[in-house]
Amino acid sequence: MREVAASLGVSSEDAQLLRLTNNAVFALPRSGLVIRIARTHRLRDRVTKVVRLAHWFADIDAPTIRLAPGVEQPVEVGTLAASVWEYLPPGSPTPTLEDLGHVLREFHSLGLPPFPLPTWDPVADARKRLADADGLGGSDRDFLTQWCDRLEPQLVALNQRTKEGLIHGDAHLSNLLKEPSGRTVLCDFDATCVGPWQADLAAVAVGERRFGRTGAHELLAAAYGHDVTSDPSWPLLREARELKMIVAAVPLLTTSAEVSAEFDDRLRSIREGNHGKHWKPFADLATPGSRSPCSNRGCG
Repeated sequence: MREVAASLGVSSEDAQLLRLTNNAVFALPRSGLVIRIARTHRLRDRVTKVVRLAHWFADIDAPTIRLAPGVEQPVEVGTLAASVWEYLPPGSPTPTLEDLGHVLREFHSLGLPPFPLPTWDPVADARKRLADADGLGGSDRDFLTQWCDRLEPQLVALNQRTKEGLIHGDAHLSNLLKEPSGRTVLCDFDATCVGPWQADLAAVAVGERRFGRTGAHELLAAAYGHDVTSDPSWPLLREARELKMIVAAVPLLTTSAEVSAEFDDRLRSIREGNHGKHWKPFADLATPGSRSPCSNRGCG
């Protein structure tokens, strides 16, 4: 972070850690910047994709956060890659689930960019995380690998029978911000891809069930105009989301005992088929004392 800030000619003395999961995300409020660093070289291609998407979003005035102007991106930091964004300070009013429903409808109506995007494939993403999992035990690795093997052909079939659309890929309140004008915008496009748009509605629905946020899904469904839990693809979408929510912790298993314990609890509930077991957000465990841009942090 300090190297990136120095290359931009700005101070990092006021840096605030916002998030530490697969990306290290720092705010530099006085400079009006956010620095987002992929924590492994395996995610380098995602940074390039995100920067390209951000330029297209700006061209069509999409409801999305903007890259910092005048910065050549991605920014190289040794073997890692970073992106630099405009800083939107937390304020009032805080984005709501109704805001999320409305902004997702607008996002899904954008069409597809004039360049290829990956197809929605949560299993491939999970496999990449497992390949980078130094702290994963053999039995857990085997279970997750078998889960991926079973889920993969079902998701391929789902992609084939649904119309291609733009998917944000991680649509929840932690990835929603407010511009000074009051406009609600999305951030975090690591998982943005092409596939069934219903996948974007699954995050809140699964989050409600796993984190006990009663009423969240109902508000989103009313604002968007679709109840994903009544969709024929719901069981598959739920399972794909839960896989993502579990493997998200794999890179952190050796760095946080609390995250490792929560990972074990989540995986145990899947092994036992306990769909009502409540989980704790990894973000709250991975970054004790840090502050997120939104008050409602994370479905992962």
